[in-house]
Amino acid sequence: MPDKNYLDLLDKLRAIAQLGINYSKDPFDLERYNKLLQLAASGYSEFSGLPSAEIKERFNRELGYITPKIGVNGVLFNDNGQLLLEHRGDDLLWGIPGGWVDVGEGPETALKREFAEETDLVVEPVDIIKFYTRLPGEFNQPHTSVHILYYCRYISGDLNKSHESLELSFIDHTTITNWHKDHKKQAEDAMLYLNKIRSAGVV
Repeated sequence: MPDKNYLDLLDKLRAIAQLGINYSKDPFDLERYNKLLQLAASGYSEFSGLPSAEIKERFNRELGYITPKIGVNGVLFNDNGQLLLEHRGDDLLWGIPGGWVDVGEGPETALKREFAEETDLVVEPVDIIKFYTRLPGEFNQPHTSVHILYYCRYISGDLNKSHESLELSFIDHTTITNWHKDHKKQAEDAMLYLNKIRSAGVV
């Protein structure tokens, strides 16, 4: 992984460039900001393995003030204390259902949508277990992101996998060895949370 100072510099260059492109009206300034964004994209390309043109196009799609991306994940347990996990189709790894918060959504609304899309289940986010931060360079991502892990309650629906999943089932998380990004840590924290509320007689 590249030096953290280098990654921090790339992230700051990207933010300056995108803010300039979004708010500047001067054509000469816009040209300079676009060149700056291309430099940042080229830097990200070196460690991510993605073409710089593809990275720059992703950045160009982000509008407004540049802030960390927000992701949400939801843990759902069966009566045996097994965790609902998804064998993902994109990277072939196991993870907790969830996704990115879309524009115009709150985190809980986004999580309900993701569950409906990925599992056919209607759930209710009950409590926040923990926040997680992924910095540029971690898991080969070029941006900072914050992820919220929710404890969810089942409301209705039958479990069905979407086109995004290879498998979807309640599993003993300790049997999984190939995890998506930081989802092993999220699963471990979820089990600690479950044990805590069970000890308190909440469930």
